[in-house]
Amino acid sequence: MRFINNQTPNKIAEVIEASTAQFAAQCYELYEIPPLGSLVKTGDIYGIVAEAMTSSLEPGRKPIARGKDEASEEAVYESSPQLSKLLRSEFIAVVAGHKDGDNLRQYLPPQPARIHGFVYLCQPDEVREFSQSFGFLNILTNVALPVPTEELIAATLRQMSRAHEDSRAFLVAAGKELANLLSADFIRLKNILGRLQ
Repeated sequence: MRFINNQTPNKIAEVIEASTAQFAAQCYELYEIPPLGSLVKTGDIYGIVAEAMTSSLEPGRKPIARGKDEASEEAVYESSPQLSKLLRSEFIAVVAGHKDGDNLRQYLPPQPARIHGFVYLCQPDEVREFSQSFGFLNILTNVALPVPTEELIAATLRQMSRAHEDSRAFLVAAGKELANLLSADFIRLKNILGRLQ
């Protein structure tokens, strides 16, 4: 996470596709993707990073192997500097809440994120504020993505726990909330709780 004057986060990406339930963002720097489960924001909308990928800028054109005669991965990019202009890193964020004036709502906003909206990685104080309530867990338990929801929920809670002074107390409280949400699905609950370490 990069900060200016230790307070203001730099924008890390830009929205390139949006719906009410999720948005896709292209990172400004190749491979500088926020970790799975990170809390990000664009405008007044909060999202949780649910999937990431790096691919060619040209649809249908795959990158080719270039490192057979190179000593390191860095050497591949040094000998072919154009690669950083031909590839893109992007991620999909599940919309987990929004600001409504001064109120933080952990349900879907009335409008999707704006295309070309700047995306910021939330600072620890924003993560603490957002995770005071666990309403977002209901959204995550019901989301349909290629990434298994158990992995996404566990990664989100691990990321959020780092912003709390007592990370263990935060994880215990989150576990209790999950036990209520998934009371009829013990195996799924057990899988999530087993990944919170």
